[in-house]
Amino acid sequence: MWLIHAALRRPVTVLVVVAGVALCSVLAVLRMRADIFPNLNLPVIYVAQPYGGMSPAQMEGYLVFYYEYHFLYINGIESVEDKSIQGNGLLKLTFHPGTDMSQALAQTISYVNRARAFMPYGTVSPFVIRFDAGTVPVGYLVFSSPTRTLGEIQDLALNRVRPVFATLPGVSAPPPFGGNQRTIVITVNPDRLRAYGLSPDEVVKAVNSGNILQPAGNARIGSLLPIVASNSVAPNIQDLLDLPIRAGAGPSVYLRDVGTVADSTDIPTGYALVNGRRAVYIPVTKRPDASTLTVVNEVKQNLARFRSLVPSDINITYQFDQSGYVRSALLSVVREGLLGALLTGLMVLLFLKDWRSSLIVVTTIPFALLAAVVALWGAGQTINVMTLGGLALAVGVLVDEGTVVIENTHTHLAGGLPRARAVLDASKEVVIPRLLAMLSVLAVFVPSFFMTGVTQALFVPLTLAVGFAMAASYYLSSSLVPVMSTWILREHHGETADQSRKWTFDRLRENWSAALAKLAPLRLVVVVVYALAAVAIIALLGPRVGRELFPGAAAGQFRLRFDAPTGTRAEDSSRLVENVLDEIQTAAGPGNVDISLGYVGTQAASYPINTVFLWTGGPHEAVINVALRPEARIDVGVFEEKLRRTLPSKFPHCSFSFEPGDIVSQIMNFGAPTPVEIGVAGPDLAAVRSYAEKLQGEMGKVTALRDLRIEQPFDYPTIDVKVNRELAGQLGVTTEQVARSLSEATASSRFTAPNYWADPKTGVGYQVQVQYPQSRIASLEDVVNIPIMPGVAQHPLLGDVAQVSNGKMVGEYDRKNGLWRVALSAGVAGEDLGRVAGHIDRALAAVGAPPRGASVEVGGQIAPMRETFKNLAIGLLVAVVVIFLLLAANFESFRLSFVVLTISPAVICGVVFSLLATHTALNVESFMGAIMAVGVGTANAILLVSFAEQRRRAGASALEAAVQATKARMRPILMTSLAMIAGMVPMALALGTGAEVTAPLGRAVIGGLAAATLVNLSVLPFIFAILQARASTQSPSLDPDDPESRYAKSL
Repeated sequence: MWLIHAALRRPVTVLVVVAGVALCSVLAVLRMRADIFPNLNLPVIYVAQPYGGMSPAQMEGYLVFYYEYHFLYINGIESVEDKSIQGNGLLKLTFHPGTDMSQALAQTISYVNRARAFMPYGTVSPFVIRFDAGTVPVGYLVFSSPTRTLGEIQDLALNRVRPVFATLPGVSAPPPFGGNQRTIVITVNPDRLRAYGLSPDEVVKAVNSGNILQPAGNARIGSLLPIVASNSVAPNIQDLLDLPIRAGAGPSVYLRDVGTVADSTDIPTGYALVNGRRAVYIPVTKRPDASTLTVVNEVKQNLARFRSLVPSDINITYQFDQSGYVRSALLSVVREGLLGALLTGLMVLLFLKDWRSSLIVVTTIPFALLAAVVALWGAGQTINVMTLGGLALAVGVLVDEGTVVIENTHTHLAGGLPRARAVLDASKEVVIPRLLAMLSVLAVFVPSFFMTGVTQALFVPLTLAVGFAMAASYYLSSSLVPVMSTWILREHHGETADQSRKWTFDRLRENWSAALAKLAPLRLVVVVVYALAAVAIIALLGPRVGRELFPGAAAGQFRLRFDAPTGTRAEDSSRLVENVLDEIQTAAGPGNVDISLGYVGTQAASYPINTVFLWTGGPHEAVINVALRPEARIDVGVFEEKLRRTLPSKFPHCSFSFEPGDIVSQIMNFGAPTPVEIGVAGPDLAAVRSYAEKLQGEMGKVTALRDLRIEQPFDYPTIDVKVNRELAGQLGVTTEQVARSLSEATASSRFTAPNYWADPKTGVGYQVQVQYPQSRIASLEDVVNIPIMPGVAQHPLLGDVAQVSNGKMVGEYDRKNGLWRVALSAGVAGEDLGRVAGHIDRALAAVGAPPRGASVEVGGQIAPMRETFKNLAIGLLVAVVVIFLLLAANFESFRLSFVVLTISPAVICGVVFSLLATHTALNVESFMGAIMAVGVGTANAILLVSFAEQRRRAGASALEAAVQATKARMRPILMTSLAMIAGMVPMALALGTGAEVTAPLGRAVIGGLAAATLVNLSVLPFIFAILQARASTQSPSLDPDDPESRYAKSL
């Protein structure tokens, strides 16, 4: 009450406050981070450990295992997952919600240091990085040159561009993809080694003793302290050729006699392809707390600076820009909100028939939204589809507060009161009912604060947006609306003016009241039919509504994971990928592919952090991103199905798996490559693998699954070297000598004997490594002929002390919490994710129980979808209970509270009909729309029931009171409902790019509110009449001093 009096006494102050909020909103919009989603704050840490040349089994047993063991000591740890392939191990640490991630990160680093004490010599420190679902590439910085090698481009991108690129605000800059680290490579000739009786290990020892890094000292000469520097590190790489390998008795052998030196790169393990040509790129990844739009703008603005740092023959471009989709999605929500506000205003004008009244009501909408933006900024929220969706959702509700005040003001003006008095009395009368209606709407959103994980991260921003907007609307309706009404509303001029404003609804109200009167004798039948119909619709049609976690995005992009035969060299895989890209171009049509960007092979051990951003299981695997031109209007889902039919026949023995390419789906997969991922974990790898293969066969019967595969390669080709230790001992050869020579011939000395050289031009240090020519280890015989021991007359070869044969091994080892894990992944097409999840459950039941000690985990989007819907269902139930108790406290009657809540089944039925009619799935957005419809429908029911109860207590029968209430409250109920429906129409139509994300929200609101309005005006009066027919009219008050209390009469 005091707010109304204060506003009318200080009207200029009200205007100043409103203007101040509007000005603050400009600052808030400029300062707030804008992105597609709020910060999901996933409690995940990645640890990437390299060791060049180590086999998958060695990586798992000698390195990754120790991390896994120690990480289980960290406070709050939920799971430790790891993957091990040749040369790289990747661990994913997931923590329980609410864990202090700063402390968890500190503990992780502490246990990393302890675990490394148990690891082999030469193990370098791993990369430890905090990771969030939003840390996905928002574009790619592509480097290309017609004249330079990939190694040169890689070095310039790494050491010139990346230091500047990484310092941009919000950017997380991994090393470049596509090349390998610049390295001084000493290539030895196997034939020359055998001729001189040398082994690769002897060359390595000579390099390490002849090119050694030693600290400089100082000489104290007079008053000077000169630095004593030496050329212990060769200033010119060609000086390395003069290193003696064997000296003393007999002819000396120098490095130049057996090898060459080149400024080159480490052995390539993968290649980047841009439009089918090899290139180098840096993924533009943002930090979790950064804005996609800000990061992309920073990168684009600095492109000229990046180009100035490299030679002119290197072109740097920004490709696969995701900011366009993000910007379009946000603008679509804003545009839909503005159109909704316009349509809402027109609807209010249609009902009120008075432009002054309409102007007052509509004026509160933008100011309420701007106040909400300021409050969101103060609460640390961002501009995203959830907060904007909440604001757009609130548009239709915001008119309710002002409309109630204006409607009541006109009623008082019609009674002959002066304008100022009419405004004051009308505002004071409805201040409590408006507060109750607002709290009823907000109550349905309160449970979002008690959710956990991703559900909470998604819903709290939307809840805050709606709550702040409605609170601001309540404030404005108690301050600005009375002030403007006093200033601009006209005095009442008799019945003619009033009739001109009301005539549109007179006939409708009379006809509706007459219809209710005719149906009154059958009111019990009407209520029973309503109850049965609601149960039938929910039970029979409800299950037909599809389920998904989040609406799909029509971004015109997809990702293809390509697998050549297991163990195929990266060079050959790259050529196959180029052919695949040609087929994609042909299938899409000339000029319809905008750009393609892919990576073939594994990440180099020099850049282990890159495995966090892109994981591949071997040199045979490739990941290709393809963007189609928007003007081509190609349906990505249909195009993928077309490629599934054509590619396998043209590339036999290869496999293809399509993955989401748009930023929304990648984020919603929470790190999984596909929407469906099934993990089987147990203590026995053979038993786990056997069960996974059976499950794969059963899941293959699910027609909606696509590209079903086991992610790990179990048949990676090997060359097995079995050393005969007894025979080796007789020849004076140790196993160490055999292993070192074998490693240096088939890999390099990079990790086993690190050596360094600094470029005198740049001062940057690079590694020196000894290796065989890759072309000379091309057959089993070449391996057999590797010399293994220097300095003896026999000059034994590897084949003299070991049995060398072809074999197979596991190409990737996966574990989770100490158990072996085999993962199946698949895409979905033709059915919604909810039904597919049901099919998978039946497949699991058909396969039977897993082996002893094993378990099955359903991941991808299925697990978070189920958790989200579970939380939402519990939240909705809690919200209904909260509303029930709130209404019971207001009405002092549980019976009336129940009458109001009978509107809820109608809302659910309306939502089911609207989703089925528009082929829309139940997801996060549509569920939130249903919750909003429940709140608004409940608020309208409160308006009708409150009036009916007043009439009943005044002496009317329950039936007469219900009919009178329906007639009296029809216009405000219809106006509020139709205004909100009109406000949701632009959103439901999904106009523009990215609008499909929020369209389910609008469709659910329209369906639910339409059904609620119909039941409010037709069935609810009869429910009230039945339940309140024999209710007492006495006050429930127990206070004897209360005149309305039955105890007061006895005094």
